[in-house]
Amino acid sequence: MQTSQHVTISADQLLDTLWVNDNEVDKKKLNLAITLSLSQQDSEESLPYSMQVALILQGLNVDQETLIVCILSDRDLTAKLDEEELTKKYSSHIAALVKSVRWINNFRNCEGEHLHTAPTEPEQAERLRGMLLAMVQDVRVVLIKLAWRLQYLRNLNDTTETMQLCVAQETMDIFAPLANRLGVNQLKWELEDLSFRYLKPHTYKTIAKALSVKRTERETYMDEFVQTLKNLTESLKLESKVYGRPKHIYSIYRKMQRKQLDSIDELFDLRAIRIIVHNISTCYALLGEIHARWRNIPKEYDDYIANRKANGYQSLHTVIYGPHGKTVEIQIRTFDMHTAAELGVAAHWQYKEGGTQDSAMESAIASLRNLIETNDNDNNQNLLDDFRSEIFPDRVFALTPKGDVIDLPKHATPLDFAYSIHTSIGHRCNGAKVNGKMVPLTYSLQNGEQVKVLTQKEEKPKRSWLNPSLGYLRSSKARYSVRHWLRQQDHETNKRDGLLLLEREALRLGVDMPDINSMVKKFKLQRKSEFLIALGRGDIGTQQLANVLMPPPEEEPKLENFIRPEKTNSQSGIQVNGVDNLLVNIANCCKPVPGDDIIGYITVGRGVSIHRKTCPNINTSHLTEEQQSRLVEVSWGQEQRHYSVDIVVTGIDRPGLLRDVANVLAVENANILDIGISNEPNTLRSSINITMQIENTSHLEQVVNKLNDLNSVIDIRR
Repeated sequence: MQTSQHVTISADQLLDTLWVNDNEVDKKKLNLAITLSLSQQDSEESLPYSMQVALILQGLNVDQETLIVCILSDRDLTAKLDEEELTKKYSSHIAALVKSVRWINNFRNCEGEHLHTAPTEPEQAERLRGMLLAMVQDVRVVLIKLAWRLQYLRNLNDTTETMQLCVAQETMDIFAPLANRLGVNQLKWELEDLSFRYLKPHTYKTIAKALSVKRTERETYMDEFVQTLKNLTESLKLESKVYGRPKHIYSIYRKMQRKQLDSIDELFDLRAIRIIVHNISTCYALLGEIHARWRNIPKEYDDYIANRKANGYQSLHTVIYGPHGKTVEIQIRTFDMHTAAELGVAAHWQYKEGGTQDSAMESAIASLRNLIETNDNDNNQNLLDDFRSEIFPDRVFALTPKGDVIDLPKHATPLDFAYSIHTSIGHRCNGAKVNGKMVPLTYSLQNGEQVKVLTQKEEKPKRSWLNPSLGYLRSSKARYSVRHWLRQQDHETNKRDGLLLLEREALRLGVDMPDINSMVKKFKLQRKSEFLIALGRGDIGTQQLANVLMPPPEEEPKLENFIRPEKTNSQSGIQVNGVDNLLVNIANCCKPVPGDDIIGYITVGRGVSIHRKTCPNINTSHLTEEQQSRLVEVSWGQEQRHYSVDIVVTGIDRPGLLRDVANVLAVENANILDIGISNEPNTLRSSINITMQIENTSHLEQVVNKLNDLNSVIDIRR
């Protein structure tokens, strides 16, 4: 991260750097502004503040007028250049823009009597209203203010802790979200990282240290894989730019919170690569080539080209298993998309000759301007609430019975709410009311809902609250509190729970019970008891355990690895009129599975044939009286057994579709008996016909739901 610049630089050098067009008139205006600014500098070794901000904006490729306005908006020039003087020496338009920037800079929520650990809501609302009003006139005013705030943060190290916390919190609440909404990622990530360093210094240092531990190994791996991808694009005769993408500390922290991860090693995209090409069709073609060579993780694929974000961001995101089975995130975009993603509104000046502003960026700006039009000047709370809803789509704001606002992650539960009030309340929570009605502790809270937490006398948090699949907790603070409480409990209990958890996870993944001594070595511990206690009290997460029990394959799996021989069972498990162990067979016409309503038909020499009750072959309107007399009541027994079922999966024809479908079936323990694929003529669709073994209708529903999660799947039917 950059700090204030203490270098000797001449006026001529500044002029050469900041003159960004060929207009000689603009050059004279810029030169005058630089001369005036340098006349105010305290020493020859330190650039004036406004010049440092101008250099930030120059890196965003802004227009000449923006740079001139930035330099002239310096507070130290106010006495020398009032509005009348600015109009005379420059223009009325520049004078108006300078006035707006100076006006916004005069809001000083973190100085003097306004200095708090965090700005109050009225102060935040006042600052926000000023920013939005300035945006109504010209969005570049806000862009200049964002650059001023970034430079202020860079110089914040020498101020008091209270000042640092106040400025950092205000930046997170207003400035960083605005930079994100306007698409200026170059400003956004540094605003967030600098603020995060002051707000959560311990967490910041922990993540930074974790990143540095394997930095050399990670960089070597990335350099080699970047070269592999460059060779691929060259073999395809694609003009491209391929490079490793650094991960920012605050974005790592947010993703770990959102995905409920305990370690950065669980992140799929810690290793990230960006590929930039010339057109959209090449983006998709290259994505297909990459997926054909390396196995991808379907749930991590996002198409932001077809479904771009609200701030105009466009790119393809995918995560693959690269060499040695290590996950790598790859982003593919065009050069225009990359410019828009990094510079946002700065790349879309409608003021440039012959230029038009991108519709998505215009929409983002209009949505923010609309906040001012739909809120009264005196209603600070409404303005802040609307701003949060507009800027923080991944947050939810719930109310206490007294009306206090509690900021929570999206899909937060009443249990998250309880822990955000106080750790003890979370530990003692045994129920909740939302808007006066009882709800389960897994209920997903919505914006504006009022929550009343019901408590018991004793603290009794449950270990099941830490299971992500059960949906009790979404916030990292709450999960940490539960883990910490459990950590204090009896070690023998944790040891026993750890062994049970290990056995259950091995059973779930379909692997043999591992040797505990080998697990101790893999987790770099000393003793078996230490490993089991760490597992039992939640220090080792289930995802970490699963990654060790079943590591990702280093090579592309072959389809035949997913096809297992059919299991046989001498007993059917089906009862006929309450009697089991009779000769029965499953009808091929409808292939019922446990959970289906069934009926039996007594055949000649083949025992009882089992049909679904909806099967047209046993519809009584089609049967004679003698045939109807052969129908008997049957029911599913208790014995665990596998049943074959046919499904047809229809999807978009692309490389890797069959592999992805087979991979899902393998993960869900659906044994493939037969599989085939056919292409539909004159369409981009393929149909995959599958005969597989499942346990019951619940198992079948689970498999179908997982298949539906694949991006390319259109329809599934039996």
